[in-house]
Amino acid sequence: MRYSEMTREELLNEMNSLEIKFKALKDKNLNLNMARGKPGKRQLDLVSGLLDVLVDPADCKLGNTDIRNYGETSGMPEAKKYFSEILGVKESECFIGGNASLQLMYMAICEAFTNGLLNSENPWFKLDKIKWLCPVPGYDRHFKITEKLGFEMINIPMLETGPDMDLVEELVKDESVKGMWNVPKFSNPQGIIYSDETVRRLAALKPAAKDFMLMWDNAYCVHEFDGDYVEFPDIIGLCKEYGNPNMAYEFASTSKVTFPGAGISVMAASEDNIKYLTKSFGVQIISFDKVNQIRHVRFLKDKANTLALMREHAKIMKPKFDTVIKYLEREIAPLGIGSWMIPKGGYFVSYNAMKNTAKRYMTMKEAMEYTGMGELTLLGILTDIDVYPVQPGGSGTRRFIDKEDIDEAFRILKDKERVERHTRSGRHPF
Repeated sequence: MRYSEMTREELLNEMNSLEIKFKALKDKNLNLNMARGKPGKRQLDLVSGLLDVLVDPADCKLGNTDIRNYGETSGMPEAKKYFSEILGVKESECFIGGNASLQLMYMAICEAFTNGLLNSENPWFKLDKIKWLCPVPGYDRHFKITEKLGFEMINIPMLETGPDMDLVEELVKDESVKGMWNVPKFSNPQGIIYSDETVRRLAALKPAAKDFMLMWDNAYCVHEFDGDYVEFPDIIGLCKEYGNPNMAYEFASTSKVTFPGAGISVMAASEDNIKYLTKSFGVQIISFDKVNQIRHVRFLKDKANTLALMREHAKIMKPKFDTVIKYLEREIAPLGIGSWMIPKGGYFVSYNAMKNTAKRYMTMKEAMEYTGMGELTLLGILTDIDVYPVQPGGSGTRRFIDKEDIDEAFRILKDKERVERHTRSGRHPF
């Protein structure tokens, strides 16, 4: 019998039946892996040659520099050369960090907060009000930084071309607006690529705040998995072209290229900004891990070799994305209860649930992994704006035995949500 033909009592009975089936599914001990964007074992094995690069003490001597010792606060020249080629910036515009670009972002904003930036009239903590623009949906760890430091965070809707620039251009007229988060290529979590017009409008901004920070997290700059690599505009050069030489701070890392836990990162900015922040950072560090910097440079070599490696990553990633999209289109699309974009790179497929359903989805999140055409992990993460990213990657979850299991999981979850939602409302589901 169709749910639309059932009475409330019949719907409740059906709900009880689905609960039993759902419990049986949970009893398979499927674990939810909350580590979004986590490379799988096959990807890590692909780059394990990194462990064998430095095998002799002589490998640690570069000219007059012993990379095992102190020195080179801003990073090894070889690492700066590597990232300058990847990002299309000058070597002198690069500062090399540790395994996480997020750390460099935090350090830069903290410096602005406690001491001020190159163009600051005062440290930000002395100001009555500080605000930050946050494109949504966006990366929650970005938001945690500005939340922790007490910024008033202003939502900027994401369009298919990137953040709503009409709104951005209006809001930056407020001097208390001190910065903006951006993931310009294969944005987290939607996979949106900022259009050339959006990038140029951002570079041409005229913020009232002289020390406005355009935070440019180019985390997925070489992460195409569908189609050829596409060059992305140099935001540092564009800002200089539009009269904002010190506004942009660009970040990247090797987290999805080699090892997330043992990679290297970079902050690119104007030469003046790099000099200023290197001096400031020198209070808390003598240098980041130069051994790892050189190990990476020798393993990755250059941009061409890196892109060749990323094509091998793509062979692992694309089947996962294809499988996620297949099940969304087969199981969810006919119901008309959600929408999603189909990205060509990055690490996420973002599922946009119906309004007012996020909390309900949160209670139903399950991790499901299927082994057959390739590893698959469906990971449900909810935000308060009803965005449900589905992650095709990762490791550490247990697997379904066969294809029928995942089919059944989709069906139970779908029916359970549908019945429960409409039972609560007192309406028929159709």
